[in-house]
Amino acid sequence: MSSPLHLHADRLFPPDPGVRQVARRLYESVKDLPILSPHGHVPPAWIADDLPFHDPVSLLLSPDHYINRLLHADGVPLSDMGVPPGERRLSDEESRRAWRIFCSRWPLFRGTPMKYWMESVLVDVFGVDVRPSADTADALYDQIAATIADPSFRPRALMDQFDIEFMATTDDPCDDLAPHARLAEDPSFHHRVAPTFRPDRYLEPASGQWVADVARLGEVAGVDTSTYAGWVEAMENRRAYFKAHGAVSSDHAHLDVQTLPLPVREAEKVYARAMSGAATAEQAKALQQTMLFEQARMSTEDGLTMTLHPAIYRNHHTQTLRDFGPDVGCDIPIAVEFTRSLHPLLDAFGTCPGFTLVLFTVDETVFARELAPLAGFYPSVYIGVPWWFADAPDSIKRYRQAVSETAGFSRTSGFIDDTRAFLSIPARHDMSRRLDSVHLAELVAEHRLEDDEALETIHDLVAVNPRRIFHV
Repeated sequence: MSSPLHLHADRLFPPDPGVRQVARRLYESVKDLPILSPHGHVPPAWIADDLPFHDPVSLLLSPDHYINRLLHADGVPLSDMGVPPGERRLSDEESRRAWRIFCSRWPLFRGTPMKYWMESVLVDVFGVDVRPSADTADALYDQIAATIADPSFRPRALMDQFDIEFMATTDDPCDDLAPHARLAEDPSFHHRVAPTFRPDRYLEPASGQWVADVARLGEVAGVDTSTYAGWVEAMENRRAYFKAHGAVSSDHAHLDVQTLPLPVREAEKVYARAMSGAATAEQAKALQQTMLFEQARMSTEDGLTMTLHPAIYRNHHTQTLRDFGPDVGCDIPIAVEFTRSLHPLLDAFGTCPGFTLVLFTVDETVFARELAPLAGFYPSVYIGVPWWFADAPDSIKRYRQAVSETAGFSRTSGFIDDTRAFLSIPARHDMSRRLDSVHLAELVAEHRLEDDEALETIHDLVAVNPRRIFHV
């Protein structure tokens, strides 16, 4: 007999009835506000071309790192889950097999945010009323497949249904941004989808592909990038192109945030060595720091919000990288230091009018010790609301408790979903709104905030902060 699946109206709310009542009231005031998603990874072509979804697995499972990493940890080969996503269209047999694996191992996700998101998607989007299991897998698959086959279930209709007012994608500096241009020129499309400038690969001279990447950057920008000055000009050129196509931010995810720049003449020499393949590891690192520093300088001039989310050990398992490529779930967080590393950048630009810097981390040890004090002093610095591994109920609670006492609420960015899983965007934002309501309700219950202050604050967190910080 299958177990029922339903969403409790008070999910994530506290057991204390008095605090729960306040949390309900705060949540009700923002639950229906439009979604602002200033950092994510949904392919813009999905929306521009209103592409139909092929099958439940390519839509819900294969793009979702969180789900696949736990299945892999339980012994499921990534290839059995349709990874890497988008390489080819799965047959019905392959897709059903992957879905059955997922449903039969549903207990793996107990206590995780993946369970929360998936249940929300199944119930709210697909009208599912039974829990995933080996017994229900085929019936659930058929129900979802029938829904996504309906012409009304296309990305543009879902943008309307989910009330996504603004969505930022993640884009390579060499992209032509054609999907974004088509959306901007389409009078029937009433949402905003903006590109995000993500130049990481062009800032890593130690990479074996860096010379070829920089040459390609020069071709697209129409600039000779054989010199450091040419690289700077090409970057400025492409940033301007992105801004002209609606970009509001640049995004950077290096191993750390060290930003001590080389003097210009030294940077020119090291750049030449890197182009010839003769730079040492130390020189390559120094050049990367210099290039990141330059991105901050460019942000002070073009106004793109600069976001930094460092300290991820990318592609931790070599064989998985060889077999499936990057970004399939084996990126592991490491410790990070911000205060000393960002000193050169903030000493130069931290008080510049118009410069906005948003700092993210999955290293929770630095929330109160470094990020909150930095955001509590520098007018340019904001703390990114949890993303990725920290995009979970208990992590968000710890985040608010750690940063609010030093930086308050105005110095935080608004929720960042950072996801490729398009259908989970509403569930993630709803989770954040519920948890922020809980935190504020606790402050009201402790007589640290009045009701009207809490109501104003929850509205700011959902609707004001992201607009102000990302210039939406």
